[in-house]
Amino acid sequence: MSSRPLDRNLLGGHTATDNTTRHHDERKPVSITAASTEIVGLKSGSRDNLRRVAQYQKGILVCILIYVIGVIGQFAIPVEFRIIIAIVILLDGLVGTVFVFLLSTKVYGIVIGVLLGILALVPCIGLLVLLVVNGKATAILKQNQIKVGLMGADLSQI
Repeated sequence: MSSRPLDRNLLGGHTATDNTTRHHDERKPVSITAASTEIVGLKSGSRDNLRRVAQYQKGILVCILIYVIGVIGQFAIPVEFRIIIAIVILLDGLVGTVFVFLLSTKVYGIVIGVLLGILALVPCIGLLVLLVVNGKATAILKQNQIKVGLMGADLSQI
């Protein structure tokens, strides 16, 4: 047997010989409702804005999907109908710009939201902006214990 006294810190207590006493049993109780309303990663920190981030992210994901399908689809259809695909991709880019602006103002602030919205209008760079803003939204949702799938977050969890 060891001559050292039993270390009760593992059980939440303390020994008289321990100078660095940890008071595990004197912690304040944490309210479950207060912990569940604290939102991480957003400027406002409100649950309503977290829901909006999830909704805007779904919009961005749909825009990315339409863009990819449009680019691949233009090679599968006759030349006479490619103008239709071009118009769809153009409209998709405009809608994507709106979602980038809305989402980035919630996440980054107004100035960066406007800058990213303008960059989203530039061909090819706009797709990169969509992907970056989508990645940030995914990270924020995951930080707040929201499951994010292939087409965005499950809105019923928020």
